Amino acid sequence: MKVWIIDDDLVSRFATQYGIQQASTPCTIQIFESAMEVLDVVNDKTFLAQDLPDIILLDLVMPNMDGWQFLDELKKSGKHKSGMRIFILSAFAKVKDRQLAKEHPLVHGYFDKPLSRISVDSIFSAIA
Repeated sequence: MKVWIIDDDLVSRFATQYGIQQASTPCTIQIFESAMEVLDVVNDKTFLAQDLPDIILLDLVMPNMDGWQFLDELKKSGKHKSGMRIFILSAFAKVKDRQLAKEHPLVHGYFDKPLSRISVDSIFSAIA
């Protein structure tokens, strides 16, 4: 299983990575500091949809491109695979963001930061 973490905050990235590593599901984790960095990888001509992760953990509040803009660009790229699950991670519990996450076709869940063990288990059970 492959997991991508997209978050501009070092402490949040570390906490999310640690939480995933404590889960009993073996996986490889790749960390990205910006949504633009991920789009550069995905839009590379040599990148194949099968190289996408099983799970993307996406921060919403990032400079230059926020999580919602990233989702729009990912959708436009056509580079997503069935079975891939994107989960929003946010330190700011906004009702509007939770509602948008529920309605977005690429988003499979919304979790508060820091990611709890129960949340990690919930994420992995969504893939099983």
